[in-house]
Amino acid sequence: MARDLAGKQGDRRIDGTPLASLTLILHTVPRDQETMMRAFLTGVAALALTTVPAAAQDAQGLPPVEQQIGAGGRPVGANWSRSPVIAQHGMAATAHPLATQVALDVLKDGGSAVDAAIAANAALGLMEPTGNGIGGDLFAIIYDPKTQQLYGINGSGRSPKEQTLDQLKAKLNGADALPPFGALPITIPGTVDAWFAMHEKFGRRSMADNLAPAVRYAREGHPIAPVIGRYLTLNLKRFEQSSAEFDFANARKLWFADGAPPAAGEIFTNPDLANTLETIGREGRDAYYDGSLTDGMVAYLQEQGSAFTRDDFADHHSEWVEPACVAYKKGYELCELPPNSQGFAALQMVNILKSVDLSQWERGSPEAMHYLVEAKRLAYADVARFYADPDFASFPQDLLTDEYGAERFKLIDPAKATPEFGPGEPKLEGEGDTTYMTVVDGDGMMVSLIQSNYRGMGSGLVAPGTGFMFQDRGELYSLDPAHPNAYAPGKRPFHTIIPAFVKKDGKPYMTLGLMGGGMQPQGHVQVLVNLVDYGMNLQEAGDAARFNHDGGPQPTEELDGPFADPLGTLYVEPGIPAETIAALREMGHTVEVVDDGMMFGGYQAIARDPETGVLTGATEMRKDGQASGY
Repeated sequence: MARDLAGKQGDRRIDGTPLASLTLILHTVPRDQETMMRAFLTGVAALALTTVPAAAQDAQGLPPVEQQIGAGGRPVGANWSRSPVIAQHGMAATAHPLATQVALDVLKDGGSAVDAAIAANAALGLMEPTGNGIGGDLFAIIYDPKTQQLYGINGSGRSPKEQTLDQLKAKLNGADALPPFGALPITIPGTVDAWFAMHEKFGRRSMADNLAPAVRYAREGHPIAPVIGRYLTLNLKRFEQSSAEFDFANARKLWFADGAPPAAGEIFTNPDLANTLETIGREGRDAYYDGSLTDGMVAYLQEQGSAFTRDDFADHHSEWVEPACVAYKKGYELCELPPNSQGFAALQMVNILKSVDLSQWERGSPEAMHYLVEAKRLAYADVARFYADPDFASFPQDLLTDEYGAERFKLIDPAKATPEFGPGEPKLEGEGDTTYMTVVDGDGMMVSLIQSNYRGMGSGLVAPGTGFMFQDRGELYSLDPAHPNAYAPGKRPFHTIIPAFVKKDGKPYMTLGLMGGGMQPQGHVQVLVNLVDYGMNLQEAGDAARFNHDGGPQPTEELDGPFADPLGTLYVEPGIPAETIAALREMGHTVEVVDDGMMFGGYQAIARDPETGVLTGATEMRKDGQASGY
């Protein structure tokens, strides 16, 4: 019987599990229960076949089950959402189950949410090298119950202090943008310094203890997770297909020694990273920036053509910044970090969308999606014009006012897509691959943390004996000297990674993040709208089919254009109704259906009931992640 059902269903899946595998359960079920189990499996299959209208199946060109579940074996749409996780004493949600367990172990050992976040982030640098690591940058929002305040930390790095824009352009040999590979797009990695800054303020355990779980996994090994295994394969192709000249030998030896990445389930070790983390835990922050590890990194980068010096590393520091919050509806406020990150783009979207009641239409309707997309395009036009390192360019605070949001809303034509939105005129007042994670402890400390190497695994460069890849974040500088985001010595580039925080009725309520380059602000807003306007729970709000609008003005292009793609492309997941897709195309949007979860980000969130302290967590079905508590 099992072979028969498996043959009929092929490789179709339910909740990420092949139906053929589900039928193997029957071999362990007593014969008198076989009929009941057959009925169960038939019912599950029938559910899969009926979650999408036939018109949607035909229009999108996918068989019914694959239509909802996706080629990668992961379900799409709120109908497939699992229950949120509920606990009382502590909770973590990360993109890897083992990292989540590391965080919980630290909490149970008396560590704070910050200790647990650092431990989990270190583990993710090993287990999810496709998204993050100590060669990248970090941003976080922390709620401290003792002071009842939100704290933001900007752990992003700077360009070489002794290299001018003209000198950089000379190295580019006429190219109009920085490359994603090699030494030139590397900025100082800020993660390790940010760890220590957070720990100094909020840590309870020693840093050596916090890094110990990652050290142990790096030495003893861990099994590669399925989605990360796929990302390793894609990154290898990306590196091998590049025409750029850069040193890939060390990276190849570390992750692709046999000519291919480790497969899902294969045990992977990284003793070099174990040694590096052990040194940092023993010697402190200076081991990385002004100590035993620094000279080797600097010498290697200089060999590859970088202008970095030891002083660039020694002078690096993270910055404590103040999150900004804007009210949406029903008592909810969204909080984000200021530039050089793009967090305020989500706040601008919220201010624009205040002027329309999205709940009057069904979720996924063409009207609701049109307003969401146009609000995104309006906000990102300002991102491309104004967002940059605030040490070098004044940020227009008017961008976050209700009045400015209302004025921008008036530019939306409810009947059609506007071909091109330019930036506003506020008053001046002085693919990224990423991991997002969140931890909440029993005292109510809440950590919303995001960390990244930027595009792919990063620059391709691995200093000998270190076990990690340097980021390529500097690819996001503009080469237009008039642009606020123009490259300059000792400057931080425009940054895509953003953690978020939500207040409800003025009280701390929820950590929130959604990894994935330009997807992040629009993803934050889509989740918020799902919660507030459509009454979804925390897990449903992230599992529901999303859109990703790409294109439009970019912060790397020339200040006054012309922009290469002013309208952009609206990518949607298969769970968006076919009639909505057709209507959006009639309205002038360029719409493409993409059956690939990696384009739509990776979501985690934890909400804390301010009265009872009960925690509710959710994680991303498009990734390998896990939310868990105790």
